[in-house]
Amino acid sequence: MSDVEELKTKIKKLSSRAVTQKMNLHDLAEDLPIDWTNIMSVAQQTYDAYEALEAARKELKEQEALAS
Repeated sequence: MSDVEELKTKIKKLSSRAVTQKMNLHDLAEDLPIDWTNIMSVAQQTYDAYEALEAARKELKEQEALAS
């Protein structure tokens, strides 16, 4: 499997993780003030998921640019 194909697979997994974290954050917000003490940890997990996704997408663009 090429680097580009591996990155695309990684991006799909990261995207799924990011969407899951987004929904976790959304669910937490809907239930406030219940579990308000979890806001920071859930927000950080969501941030980390989207940061990793963005980094992988940037890496994919760079790899595709090198391949062309």
